[in-house]
Amino acid sequence: MKTTIELPDSLLDEAREAAREGGTTLRELVEQGLREVLARRSRRERFRLRDASFTGQGMQPEFQDASWEEVLDAGYGVPPS
Repeated sequence: MKTTIELPDSLLDEAREAAREGGTTLRELVEQGLREVLARRSRRERFRLRDASFTGQGMQPEFQDASWEEVLDAGYGVPPS
């Protein structure tokens, strides 16, 4: 497939020189560069949320029958109503 891309003149000149020095064509150099960038992106490790769980004795007795709002209020220091 053919496509057109715009590159700064200085980058194109540098790429042509690199291709010439490497004994390859500009097309092959561009293909190789794109393949490397795409391969690097696919290898990039995905974000993993660390395990923040902890051991304990479960729910505190005073919160056993509390609503989530009451638990939040207690966590923010809001006195019970």
